[in-house]
Amino acid sequence: MPLRQTAFTLIELLLAVAVLGILLGFAVPGFANAMEAARAQETKSALLASITRSISRAAITGRRAVLCPSSDGQACGEGFDWSHGWIAFLDRNANRERDAGETLLVHQQALPGKVQLHSTSGRTRIVFQGNGGNAGSNVTFTLCDGRGPAKAETVVLNNRGGLRYGTPKPEAAAAACL
Repeated sequence: MPLRQTAFTLIELLLAVAVLGILLGFAVPGFANAMEAARAQETKSALLASITRSISRAAITGRRAVLCPSSDGQACGEGFDWSHGWIAFLDRNANRERDAGETLLVHQQALPGKVQLHSTSGRTRIVFQGNGGNAGSNVTFTLCDGRGPAKAETVVLNNRGGLRYGTPKPEAAAAACL
């Protein structure tokens, strides 16, 4: 009995490639959005963990803890962009700068993907008192990612160390999500 050969015709192959292209055209943007959402959530979790660790260490030791943006993981940077990373440390001499011998509590690396994090203008350092409270005024963090300003979120830290989440006003989101 002769063997029967089977194969795709050129038209079937082109049709399959076209269908695959259409499916990928829908899947890739959805996957990219899901990745950006996951990166933003990971950043929010890292920020909350840093705040929690700073508050608890300040309360346990009775010393001030400082949380600030830092691109090198050693010293506080200037400005309100936390996208290049941040640190938290116990500030023995209350000068709001990390000096030799001061305990590093947190070192967060630069944020992944297109994630950006900005703090309220005027709040480059957050100081937690020995009672766990936050010195100064409330601070609002605006979190943006590659999905655009419409998906921006805020994390507000009040003076007692309490957190609440929200959505920034459209003009604030547009300014923060460059």
